[in-house]
Amino acid sequence: MTTSTGFDIRRIGGRIGAEILGVDLSAELDPAVVTEINSALLEHKALVFRDQHLDDAGQLRFASLFGELTTAHPTVPSVDGQPQILPVDGDEGIRANHWHTDVTFVRTPPKASTLRGIVIPPYGGNTLIANAAAAYRDLPEPLRELADKLWAVHTNDYDYAAPKNEKAAEHRRRFVSRKYRTAHPVVRVHPETGQRGLFIGGFAQSIVGLSPSDSRDLLRIFQSYVTRPENIVRVAWTPGDLVLFDNRITQHYAPDDYGDLPRLLHRVTVAGDVPAGIDGTLSHVIEGDDAAHYTPAAA
Repeated sequence: MTTSTGFDIRRIGGRIGAEILGVDLSAELDPAVVTEINSALLEHKALVFRDQHLDDAGQLRFASLFGELTTAHPTVPSVDGQPQILPVDGDEGIRANHWHTDVTFVRTPPKASTLRGIVIPPYGGNTLIANAAAAYRDLPEPLRELADKLWAVHTNDYDYAAPKNEKAAEHRRRFVSRKYRTAHPVVRVHPETGQRGLFIGGFAQSIVGLSPSDSRDLLRIFQSYVTRPENIVRVAWTPGDLVLFDNRITQHYAPDDYGDLPRLLHRVTVAGDVPAGIDGTLSHVIEGDDAAHYTPAAA
C-alpha cells in the first residue's frame, strides 16, 4: 500500500512484517512520515528498511524519533564512545539463538528496538521475529483464560547456554554482574493499541505461585504458540539494512547457522513503560532495582 505521505508499505509475512520503501532514513523526516511509520509499526510489528547505510549517528537520530533512548544495556558494555549503542557481535561467540524479548528482566523493558546490519555473513545470520499478539489469539479459550491470570518472573541470571569460549564466558559474567528478577504479566496489554500479547520469552523462567516443574511446562506450552511458523517473519540481512520492531509485542531469535563467520549488528533501543496486565496491574521488581541507569522511562 502507498501511504498519504508517499512511501510504500509492502507486507513480507502473513501475520507480521513489512518492508518500507521510499524513505531515506539519513534525511530529516517530516513528522507526518514518522507518524505513518509508527502506525505501520503498530500494525505490522516489525519493519525492514533496506539499503539505508546509516552510521551510528544516523541510527541514533532515527531511533530517537520514537521516544527517549535507553543506554546500551543494563549490564553489557556499549560500543566505545557510544553509550546508547549495543554491539551484537557473533564473532565473539556471543549469539542470541534463543527466543526472547529485549531486556524483559527489568521493570521497564524497551518500547522498540532498532538493529542495523554492518557485517553480514554470505549465508545464514538471519533474524526471526514473532508476533506475540497472534500467538495469544491462537490460544484455545481455556489456555487464554489461564494466561490472563498468570504472572511470570523474568531474570537475566539463568543458564541458557554454556559459553563456547573465554570471550563468551566473560560476556556471561558481565551479563549477570548485576542481577535482576522482575514479575511481569504473562498477558501484556499494549499501551498504544490495547492488543493483548503473550509477554514471555527466554528471560521468563518461572510462573508466580507454581513449582519450577509446572512453570517450565506451562511456559513451554505458551511459548510454542509464539513460535508457530505462521507467526514468524524471517529477515535476511544485507549490509546497510535497518530493522525496527515493537519490543512490547514481539519476540526474536538469531539462528546460529553461519559457522565461524563474522556477523555484526548495532542495536539502539527506545525506552519503554511499565507493562500492565489485563486488570491494569503493573509489573514490579523482585530483585535488583528499577535500572534507572538503563532506562529514563522508569515509573
